Amino acid sequence: MEGSMKPFSRRKDKPRLSTVTKCKFIKASTSSPTRSPTRECRGVPHHLLGIADPNANFTSDDFKHHASPVVESITIRDRLPIIAGGSNSYIEALANDDSEFRLRYECCFLWVDVSIPVLYPFVSERVDRMVKAGLIDEVREMFDPNNVKDYSQGIKRAIGVPELDHFLRNEASVDAKTRRMFLDAAIDKIKENTCMLASRQLQKIRQLYSARNWNMHRIDATPVFKRSGKEVDKLWDKLVAEPSTMIVKQFLFDKNYVSPHPLIPPGSINMEPVSVQIMAVGAAS
Repeated sequence: MEGSMKPFSRRKDKPRLSTVTKCKFIKASTSSPTRSPTRECRGVPHHLLGIADPNANFTSDDFKHHASPVVESITIRDRLPIIAGGSNSYIEALANDDSEFRLRYECCFLWVDVSIPVLYPFVSERVDRMVKAGLIDEVREMFDPNNVKDYSQGIKRAIGVPELDHFLRNEASVDAKTRRMFLDAAIDKIKENTCMLASRQLQKIRQLYSARNWNMHRIDATPVFKRSGKEVDKLWDKLVAEPSTMIVKQFLFDKNYVSPHPLIPPGSINMEPVSVQIMAVGAAS
């Protein structure tokens, strides 16, 4: 996605940077669990959503191929490109493995973290919202009873699809009570696998930090996820949006900016899984 430069003062000698997320690249209907609802985009232009064949895998190399020209097109218009994910292997492929990208751009990474006791209930509630929004019907549309449970390609790899296989194969041949039991079991599995994904993402972030020594800043959003109602937006602005804006502004425009000291001192964090959405923003050298 791309952000306006209005929150920042201008400095023409430092043009701006890039875009990401895994199954959201795949073409799907607007009710798909892999599609970002328009209301969630909040008027911010998003790129690379729905560009891939739903039956094909979208690799990190594919992402590099598509993301680089998007980054360039955004910087040409003097806008701030933002890579948001999710899929840290894609971010690594672009920001570290693409030699041309490394030569042209310097990156600043924001890690929005949520503690595990707070994260898991949020994951559960989010899955429930996805089900209410039409997840079951969407997966049913793509379900093929003749498929031998091969969920290794394209959109069928997405969490929420393979977990519903047993329910969809049997829903027409069992009574209502059993059907409900199968569905509840599938939903519980979706929640479990989503939490496991968060754990793997955390491990990936640690790996990237220790191996790549990226310019990474941790933003603790746990207090935000503990609240509800109108105060959530205000707390998000105070604890996440405002500090992130300050970090990016310093990175882009402060001539004396120095990369932070190590974010994760050895042994300072245990191995419990934590929420890991990672954003990257940057500017050309």
